[in-house]
Amino acid sequence: MSRISVRGFAVASATAVTTVGAVVGVASGSTPAADDNNFEAAAADTTLLADIPAGQQAQVQTASLTQQADAQASAADAAAKKSAEETARVQAAKDAKSKKQAAEDKLEEERKEKERKKAEEERASRSSVRDASSFSAKGSYTVAEVQAMARQMVPADQFQCFSNIVDHESTWNYLAVNPSSGAYGLVQAYPGNKMASAGADWQTNPATQIKWGLSYMNGRYGSPCGAWSFWLEHQSY
Repeated sequence: MSRISVRGFAVASATAVTTVGAVVGVASGSTPAADDNNFEAAAADTTLLADIPAGQQAQVQTASLTQQADAQASAADAAAKKSAEETARVQAAKDAKSKKQAAEDKLEEERKEKERKKAEEERASRSSVRDASSFSAKGSYTVAEVQAMARQMVPADQFQCFSNIVDHESTWNYLAVNPSSGAYGLVQAYPGNKMASAGADWQTNPATQIKWGLSYMNGRYGSPCGAWSFWLEHQSY
């Protein structure tokens, strides 16, 4: 038996009245007494649509449909709200991922740009230095002349470190000899004849000594600044 819940009443459709009568024994006496009692208990709280005055039936039916429509609308609103929240959550996650990726891409681009500029500076520095053979040999050289040679042979970003070492080792005297060890020249090579690999005139040509000293520092410490860092810790290199 179908019922329509309206304002606290369980309203049965008018077409179900005959069936109700059959259940309670009005139309047939074959229904068990227990079922009769159960139905009567339920029927006590039930108002049949047929029992409502004809003038109010349309109003009751309308109220019932309104309640059903309101319930359906509420359910639809809740579902739409949940769907919107989920969509917003997914979109927020996508936006956050996109922002993170964009930030990482920017950092990577900046890193590559720094490396590119550094490489260009190193190439420019290397291309601007002069080889020892490009200097004309002289009978003697002043400290200023030797330093000028070094500035033209040593990369600009390494010159100060190279200069610091030469200051401590020989005070820019290309003829300096250590009386104890026999170390020789600007960078105090030991033994001095090691510098012959840079040129046969290693004893008298500051450019040859600078060339050898720069090669030694690069080969053993990576650069003059690497050699200077070691010197600061050990007072030798």
